[in-house]
Amino acid sequence: MPLHVTATAIPDLLVLEPQVFGDARGFFFESFNQQEFSRATGLNLNFVQDNHSRSAKGVLRGLHYQVQQPQGKLVRVVRGAVFDVAVDIRKNSNTFGQWVGMELSEDNHKQMWIPPGFAHGFVVLSDSADFLYKTTQYYAPQHERCIAWNDPAIGITWPSGLQPTLSAKDQVGKSLAESEC
Repeated sequence: MPLHVTATAIPDLLVLEPQVFGDARGFFFESFNQQEFSRATGLNLNFVQDNHSRSAKGVLRGLHYQVQQPQGKLVRVVRGAVFDVAVDIRKNSNTFGQWVGMELSEDNHKQMWIPPGFAHGFVVLSDSADFLYKTTQYYAPQHERCIAWNDPAIGITWPSGLQPTLSAKDQVGKSLAESEC
């Protein structure tokens, strides 16, 4: 089934929109098909882990990345809505320190491909949200780092009126300038 892929302002970050078939009974779509993903993106990746998180409204997770075993992530929302953000932390990139953000929701079915070398985070817009993502590397807590969600040097425009709920590790995120990239 055709998969529509759009490059973002950072060309390596891709938005994927599956073809959704719906009627009065509900809907159906292929959330992942390796052949179609490779054909549409030009990427031949091996996903090794699937993750599922549920968060309440206002929970902000991120900006997370791994300094070793960097993870590429294919992210989507199956219940609720989030504002999803990826920040380029590849020091030799022309877009280093730049970010892309977009709403992912159960209604728009959009997915984002976030390559290795990006910090990632999201904030929940709905009462709660179920967030799913496939990764190209295994989670390695000893290599995980966090950039402050509100680092002024990055300047992410989060949804207005945001009073985020943060984990202890996200409360002590470093600035991009202080971070290992």
